[in-house]
Parts: sequence; C-alpha cells; structure tokens
Amino acid sequence: MVDLLNKFEHHLLDNLPKYNSFHPEFNNALSHILMAKAKRFRPMLMLMVVDALEPLLVDNSLDIALGIEMFHTYSLIHDDLKAMDDADTRRFIATTHIKYDEAMAILVGDALNTHTFNLISNSSISDSSKIEIISMLSYCGGIGGMVTGQAIDLYFENKKLSIDEVKFLHIHKTAKLIASSLKAGAIICGCSDKIKNNLYDFGINIGLLFQIQDDILDKTLSSDSAGKDTNNDDNKNSFVNLLGLEESNNEAKKIYTKLNSSISLFDNPIKSILSNLLNKYITII
Repeated sequence: MVDLLNKFEHHLLDNLPKYNSFHPEFNNALSHILMAKAKRFRPMLMLMVVDALEPLLVDNSLDIALGIEMFHTYSLIHDDLKAMDDADTRRFIATTHIKYDEAMAILVGDALNTHTFNLISNSSISDSSKIEIISMLSYCGGIGGMVTGQAIDLYFENKKLSIDEVKFLHIHKTAKLIASSLKAGAIICGCSDKIKNNLYDFGINIGLLFQIQDDILDKTLSSDSAGKDTNNDDNKNSFVNLLGLEESNNEAKKIYTKLNSSISLFDNPIKSILSNLLNKYITII
C-alpha cells in the first residue's frame, strides 16, 4: 500500500494543474491544497481495487485517481468558504480563500472540478469505462450526491434533523464520493455489475463510518492536531450533536460490524483489501 501511495504522490506532483498565462498566482493557487499533507483516501480506494484485481492497469488508472483527488479537493475548497463552513485551516495549512481571496478560491474550485473530467476523458482506459466513471462521478458528486448533501447541511443548520435524515445528508455529502471511488476501481477492471454494486454499497457504509469518525474528531481534537478547524460543527446536524459522543461511538461500532460481515460477499483478493482498509483507516471503534 505504501508503494501504491508513493506512486500516486509522484504522479500528482508530476501532473499538477497549470496553464501558461500571465496571471502571477493562479497556478500556485490551483496546487495550494492539492500539495498539502493528505491521506489521499479516495484515490487510494480506487487504486487498491485496481492493484488487487488488474495490477497491470494501475499506471493507466493514475489519471483517474488524480481526477478523484482533484474533485474531492475542489469540494473542500468550496466547503471552507465563508458562505459555507468559514474555515481558516485545511490539511494543516491556510485554506485557499485565506491564502489568496474568496474569488480565487471559487475559481480554483471550479477549475479543479472541471479538470477532473478532462483528466478522466483523456486517460488510458477503455472508452466505455471512462463514460461509466464520468456518469457516476458527475451524478454522485453533483445533484445526486455531494452538492445536494451540502445544500441540506447548510439549510438545516440550527434545525434538528432525525437520525435517518442525518444519515441521508451524510450519505449524499460524503459517502457517495467514497463509494464511487471504490466502484471506479471495479469499473476499470471490468468487474461484474454485482461486484461493482456490492463495492458501492460497502463504500456507502465506509463513508458513513468515516463521517461519524470525523464528527467525533471534530469534538475531541484540537485544530492543530486535526489539520483543519475543529469544534466548527456546533450548529450542524453532526452525529455527535444528535447522538452524543458515547452513542456516536456505538453507532460507529454497529456500522463497523455490518462492514465486517459484508466482506464475506467478496472473494479474494477484494476480501483482503477491504479488511486492510478497515484496519488502516478506521481508528475510532
């Protein structure tokens, strides 16, 4: 996994978004959050699947992984804006609108969003796989997922939701992009619809667990430790605000148990990478 992450990091650094113009800051702004310290969770999900099933396709898949990371980064840059979460820190550095200004942050987010699909459409995988990934990502990262989730999150600040509504919110805002990352790996490898859909469903539950973990960290870590603004969710419908810390941990354990059980739906090597995924990335159980 370390070798795979290093391969991705080298590819990212060799392919930072840029365009030759006379703007003195725009290229640096495009790469500001991309180059910061990060887990690269979503691109690694995709690459882990490809590496396990069709390792010879890893190099051809790197632009897809980079596109996923750029898409996620665009969402963070916009999420941090004053009109949304109003955050000063992301990935241990100043957010883009703090480092530059709000207009620059909006434009950088727009650029990374659209460049994602340029990367995917020009990647070295089959045309049918490109179309399927573009269709999925544009839907799950747009009105069928992340954007609708963010709209709900902002609209219902200071308005208490039910637990089912909170899950709906976070499935759309967070989990669908994580699920899409896993499924993209299966698409590249030409897996059956059953495997693709099972991986997507697994990703939805990983995303929910990831969000609960993030909500707990927001309440228990300092901004310096987390690398982003914390204690910033007081007015939001987070799992911790709705359930409290203890019950949020219990909810995380339930989802973790469900994930462990669903691993049996897969054959090796997918079963092995999903087990490793839980062990590596899920720490609050």
